[in-house]
Amino acid sequence: MNFDKTVLQIFANYCVAAAESMAHTLMRTAHSAFVKETEDFSCTIMNLAGQTFASPKTLGATWYPGLDFGSVIQMIDSYEPGDICMTNDAYSGFVATHTPDIMMWKPVYYQGKIVCFVGGHIHNTDMGGAVPASLSRTLTEVQQEGIRFPPTKIVRRGELNNELMRLMEINVRSPEQNRGDLQAQIAMLMTGERRILEIIERFGLETFQDGVEAMLDYSEEQARAIVRSMPDGEYFFAEYADEDSLNGKPLRVAITLRIQDGSLEFDFSGSDPQLNSSLNMPTGGRERHVLALVGLNYVLYSLNPDILLNAGMLRVARCILPEGSVVNPLPPAAVGMRSLTCKVVQYATMGVFSQVVPDRLPASPAGGMSIVNVKTTDRLGKNIIAAIGPVGGGAGGDPWSDGVDASGAIVAFLRNTPVEINETEVPIRITRYGMVPDSGGPGKYRGGLGTSMEFQVFTPNSAVTARNRDRSRFASWGVLGGKAGTVSKFTRNPGTPHEEDLGVNDFIQCQPGDVIRLDGCGGGGYGSPFERDPQQVLHDVRCGYVSVDNARNQYGVVIDGDEVRRDETKALRAQLSAAQVQNGAHYDYGDGRTAFESVWTPARYAKLTQHLAGVAPIWRHFLKIKIFDAVDQRVRQDAGDTRPELIDEIFEQMQKAYPQLQAADA
Repeated sequence: MNFDKTVLQIFANYCVAAAESMAHTLMRTAHSAFVKETEDFSCTIMNLAGQTFASPKTLGATWYPGLDFGSVIQMIDSYEPGDICMTNDAYSGFVATHTPDIMMWKPVYYQGKIVCFVGGHIHNTDMGGAVPASLSRTLTEVQQEGIRFPPTKIVRRGELNNELMRLMEINVRSPEQNRGDLQAQIAMLMTGERRILEIIERFGLETFQDGVEAMLDYSEEQARAIVRSMPDGEYFFAEYADEDSLNGKPLRVAITLRIQDGSLEFDFSGSDPQLNSSLNMPTGGRERHVLALVGLNYVLYSLNPDILLNAGMLRVARCILPEGSVVNPLPPAAVGMRSLTCKVVQYATMGVFSQVVPDRLPASPAGGMSIVNVKTTDRLGKNIIAAIGPVGGGAGGDPWSDGVDASGAIVAFLRNTPVEINETEVPIRITRYGMVPDSGGPGKYRGGLGTSMEFQVFTPNSAVTARNRDRSRFASWGVLGGKAGTVSKFTRNPGTPHEEDLGVNDFIQCQPGDVIRLDGCGGGGYGSPFERDPQQVLHDVRCGYVSVDNARNQYGVVIDGDEVRRDETKALRAQLSAAQVQNGAHYDYGDGRTAFESVWTPARYAKLTQHLAGVAPIWRHFLKIKIFDAVDQRVRQDAGDTRPELIDEIFEQMQKAYPQLQAADA
């Protein structure tokens, strides 16, 4: 059947509504707050090849509209009506991406034949392993990250596999919660099956099958139209996380973007090697792996909000993901914190496209969103583990408006958990929950403010995990005259003699009375702050978003009482504009990155990645750390030595110090 655009949109709406019905079932029946409140889940409807053609638009995780289940669907020998399959092993088909994410899928039968699949994932608060909530950058092997299931049937011909359930329950810290969430996930799939059968009854099987492929094709057509509006060329951007391991070195993701005639190539060569930590991002090197292209989803949707969100839009792209790198690790590398690296990939994607269409995309969104989990005991001695919500930052300012405050930006799908629910489900007291003043990057359109959460624990040996702690060193960049946002903070007992800066630690033990505070970072600003309407600056001051001092120092606006001193503002802006260095740079990176790249220049990093690529993967992270330490020592001796050749000299010393390198390379 040939679909005109109107009929196709109607059909697509039916399919998206079916996926949203799945999401509502899951949210209403899930046990954990992280699923029913924070909404870390996905619901997908797939064609026979496993390509997603429909998913919720406003419910659950927005990373997965291009998810391809094809590899795990093929790993099941045969299907029968009533079967439901699952996996949470990142290395089995590269669909599940870390242990807490249980992926499920179900064949939908009509008149005795499979017509499509319904599927999705939930993030379980804990899947066992070395630490509560199963995730920490300190872990080095996937075996430490909890129990894993290869693709297998959890329901066979309608009968639940209770042996598999018991195996899971005996290995996790909150078995009742896990069982409840898994049963809610099964109910979600049953809802999806019913909704698909209703659509088939309404449209007919042939029209349904034709409509599915038409949806994928039209999404591709829309994406190519967007890409063809961009200038062809080659563009480069690199982005960093604060640490690549516990007390480690900065983690780098590099993207060379090539645009040609409606097609995109993302070359990740130059990214860091596979790490001896859990920040590795498992992709299997697949050229359209969903984790590598989440940033592209956001770019395409920002440029055309009417695009059909499905796997078809990723056909315009292919990725080069070097084997043994942080974006394509080899087992048994730990991958639990892959979401931090995935977010760095997203910032890098936004950064490189900002060069391509600077007048259509925002400054950097705030990164460093921490997923906070608390493991403690209540007054009756019952063990409790629960996620109490994400703590992140705002969106970057864009060409038309300020960044949204405290939104989580590119991970805004992770909803906050209400204070009342947190204090009901977990024996803690929330003492502060709000926004961080002066955190948004100054600009004509300022960056969104960061979120602040402070809470107190009351039980000995309570454990707090703050997954994805980041952006305490490298700020969210501003563009076209806009300034970088502030960095994040993680503090124990703030404002007391026992105050402790926790840096980017993601696992801490707490004692009764300890107060924990997390301050998210701010989004980057867009355009010169001296072009911001002074009345808008005054509004920000009235709301407590910007201090009077920052209004003066960052925006050049003089505020006296509750009014703007216009003449003094005009004179001060002229003075500050004249003093400001006008270097025409596209980005303002903030002090942390500027200082880092004065030592680790692009030429030096190119030398580093070239040498590391030539040795066995097991040596790469070790050598990276050694080379970083050697460079730091040389800088202390001679800060003026910025030669790229210094890396060659240090690597030669490493070869002499570790003759095993020659054998490993061979």
